[in-house]
Amino acid sequence: MRSLKIAIVGSGPSGFYAAEELLQHTLPIEITMLERLPVPFGLVRSGVAPDHPKLKLPALTYDKIAQSARFHYLGNVELGRDLSVTEILECHHAIIFACGAFSARKLEIPGETLTGVHSASEFVGWYNGHPDYRHLCFDLSQERVAVIGQGNVALDLARILAKPASDLRCTDIADHAAEALSKSRVREIHIFGRRGPTQAKFTAQELAEFADIRDCKSIVSPRDLELNLASQQEAADRKSRDINKNLGTLRGFTDTCLQGWSGRICQFHFYRRPTKIFGTNRVEGIQLSVTSMQGEPFEQTVHDTGEVVDFSCGLVFSAIGFGARPIEGIPFDFRKGVLPNTQGRLIGENKEPLYGLYATGWIKRGASGTIGSNRADSLGTVSTLLSDLDRLDKEEKTGWHSLASLLASRQREVVTYKQWIRIDQAEIYAGQLKNKPREKFTDIDDMLTIAKTDSAACDRVAFPEPQPLRR
Repeated sequence: MRSLKIAIVGSGPSGFYAAEELLQHTLPIEITMLERLPVPFGLVRSGVAPDHPKLKLPALTYDKIAQSARFHYLGNVELGRDLSVTEILECHHAIIFACGAFSARKLEIPGETLTGVHSASEFVGWYNGHPDYRHLCFDLSQERVAVIGQGNVALDLARILAKPASDLRCTDIADHAAEALSKSRVREIHIFGRRGPTQAKFTAQELAEFADIRDCKSIVSPRDLELNLASQQEAADRKSRDINKNLGTLRGFTDTCLQGWSGRICQFHFYRRPTKIFGTNRVEGIQLSVTSMQGEPFEQTVHDTGEVVDFSCGLVFSAIGFGARPIEGIPFDFRKGVLPNTQGRLIGENKEPLYGLYATGWIKRGASGTIGSNRADSLGTVSTLLSDLDRLDKEEKTGWHSLASLLASRQREVVTYKQWIRIDQAEIYAGQLKNKPREKFTDIDDMLTIAKTDSAACDRVAFPEPQPLRR
């Protein structure tokens, strides 16, 4: 074959790191990257909190990868809706699925469907301007909010709710979210986790930020920081640097004085497992089982003590994890929420290897790790793919050309990477008018309009008049 044609479904971190590794190989390899939205970068664009701009810097690396003449981006193309796996394989030697995990895991407790109960993916997508969530509404007139989860997503949710809206307006937060948060009446944010502080998945830096949120005090009950012997041993382990930093931060929250305090508070609760959400027409509170940790260090499990407590609140956010969505015609592990695979190579129902089909990122290993974790993950998948070269179709493939022609025949509006740059420039320009890094387009039709506008006309696009920042 003259060149190896590889399709990557998904344009988030894992997809771009896979493309980078493939393009650096000595073999002549061409990449076709397919993205459901017109805009690329996945969670870097739509998942990173707006007040964490440094975590968005990997997009600069992805942009350099996309400049390769052997890289072809086809945005606004959805697998299943616009193209099938079979059609992609007909013109590529292999497919790498890098489409992430965005389906929120269910609490699976009574009352979960009450009005006022939301998933983390909904709230994060809303304040980040994701087109799927732009029309959602959250009742921020409620004074007491419960966040269920013990990871960084739970921290992001709580921090965005706790921060003064004026501190967020200079970020790339979606305009509709900034406006709604400016009218928020939320005064108490309570973070609940079923495990103890040494088992929580908070990264030390993210947790430490809660000591410096303006007009908000963070608190934790000293009782929640009492550790059993196994947890003490976990904290004493040399590899437990984050655990010890977190314990130090949390201990600093135990002596917080609230007398006379009129600002917001954020309280961390450990050893609390939600068992029921109650209310008549909407959420009015949560029933929680008091838990304990039992077992050997790093192998402890959660056990109910028999004690139950009720907590009143008017809004609940669930941040207990994400799962991938099934792909038509591809095996799926519903229990783990991933594509079943061995070192990135997909496997069938009888554990047989499916040569030519691969996975990377959250759809491969589950929703865990940081953005940087995806690099090693993608390198592993690419290594597996390249080890399978002798088992892949030896016929010449036409790659992105055939897909572009097929999509054109179906009258699908495809966004190229050059057209994404037009959208990018328009968002940055709109942001400058408001003293922000960018003002994201949240409507796909608006994105497509800008994508089709020639570069000269982009200068004449009418953006909203700049609004004064609220300080």
